[in-house]
Amino acid sequence: MADFDTRLWRRLQDRKHLFLIAGPCVLESEALCLSIGRRLRQVCQRLGITYVFKASYDKANRSSGKSFRGPGLAEGLEQLRRLRDRLGVPVLTDVHSIEQVEPAAEVCDLLQIPAFLCRQTDLIAAAVRTGRIVNVKKGQFLAPEDMANVVTKARESGAKGLLLTERGTTFGYHNLVADMRSIPILRQNGCPVVFDATHSVQLPGGQGDRSGGQREFAPVLARCAVAAGCDGLFLETHPDPDQALSDGPNMVPLDEVPALLKQLVAIHRLVG
Repeated sequence: MADFDTRLWRRLQDRKHLFLIAGPCVLESEALCLSIGRRLRQVCQRLGITYVFKASYDKANRSSGKSFRGPGLAEGLEQLRRLRDRLGVPVLTDVHSIEQVEPAAEVCDLLQIPAFLCRQTDLIAAAVRTGRIVNVKKGQFLAPEDMANVVTKARESGAKGLLLTERGTTFGYHNLVADMRSIPILRQNGCPVVFDATHSVQLPGGQGDRSGGQREFAPVLARCAVAAGCDGLFLETHPDPDQALSDGPNMVPLDEVPALLKQLVAIHRLVG
């Protein structure tokens, strides 16, 4: 079991400052991730944002079995270990099975439960028992008030640090809608609330064998979420989203992120 990172948890709970979970969707290459992480770290330091680097070693829920999934558990965690050391920031990654939890917890500061798996009791229990901070994404199929049951499961298993992420709700076929009422509802659980601006504009399965997206609306929803009181933002970004190996249609171009973060900090201060 890892030691609970009290200092990081205090920073994530500090409502005076936003925090950002951001990076590429998947570990395409270590060099690319390092470049993205350095750019985001620099911007966040300037704006007073707590930055957490994220990337997945394995995208286990791709639309097609032929889609790029990443380097896999062993190589992916080694890359994340080196990135954590070189960037000097906390690192988050997804876990999809109980067997992945302990190895991931040895490397990463935060573990993330994907939206499709947010009701998997044993997975949640295993993640929180590592002593790491756990971010649970609300399933597209759940009402925000239903996440109270997830929080109860996690706390009964000993959770010390728990984040809840809103990432949109299924709205017909191939579409999601973001309901900003979910942010204050999720906050009633006593956990910091994150808004996932890029997956909320995803069009699941919208391109047949892959998901589509409307990245132009991610900044709009991010601004709305900060105004509604979220504690942190989740963004996936890439220097050239059209060439990204996963989730490109809903990723924010890296060059556009600094201006967006500056806007979000200004809104946060205004409504703070």
